[in-house]
Formats: sequence, C-alpha cells, structure tokens
Amino acid sequence: MSTAPSAETTRLDRWLWSARLFRTRALAAAACRSGHVRINGSHAKAAAPVRVSDEIRVRGEGRERIVVVSRVIEKRVGAGVAADCFVDHTPPPPTPEETPGVPVRDRGAGRPTKRERRILDQLRGR
Repeated sequence: MSTAPSAETTRLDRWLWSARLFRTRALAAAACRSGHVRINGSHAKAAAPVRVSDEIRVRGEGRERIVVVSRVIEKRVGAGVAADCFVDHTPPPPTPEETPGVPVRDRGAGRPTKRERRILDQLRGR
C-alpha cells in the first residue's frame, strides 16, 4: 500500500512557494505559523492540504491577498504558469487620495510644544 500524497492535494507551504506568492518555502511556512494564512476562512498550518477551489487569504505587506486555487502544483514554475494556478480576487489597493495623509513637521522644527501636542490630541480624538 502506497502512502504517497495524491496529485489532487499538496502542502500549503509548498503550494504558496510554487505559485510564487512567497519567495521561499521557509517564508511561506513562517507565515502559516504566525497565523497570516487562512484556507476557507480558518487558520492553516504549513502542512494543511490544498485542493482545487480552496480560497487562500495571505496577509502581508500591509494588505490581504485573496486567491482561489485553480490548479495544484508541487514544483516551482515560471511566473506565467504560476499565474494560471490561481484566480486572484484581491481588491485593488486604495488610491493615494483615499488614504489619509500623515502630518509632517518641518525638518529642524524640534519637538512639538505643549500647545501643538494638545492640538494633535484633539485631531486624534484623545
């Protein structure tokens, strides 16, 4: 009796690396350990099986990437082939106009005065 994994599933960390969502398999496994990867809404370990039509959410670099598996691969492939292995449902990043601006003090202005700190606290709602 053979205990080899079927071609229909593969390990999560291996698929993430093969589909070029992470640069190394070790980085993919570390993201799984720290809870940044979910399969179908639940946290997943690096050894979790990946199947076709699974939704994988990867949190990193300040945003969440949402992909649906369309093909299971185990070996790292070229970027063109890797793009065919999943369907990307990630929402587009917000435009610079939509993101709130960060106030910037003039260089060399020193620390804010007590009055300026009170104004900043009012703006922040404290």
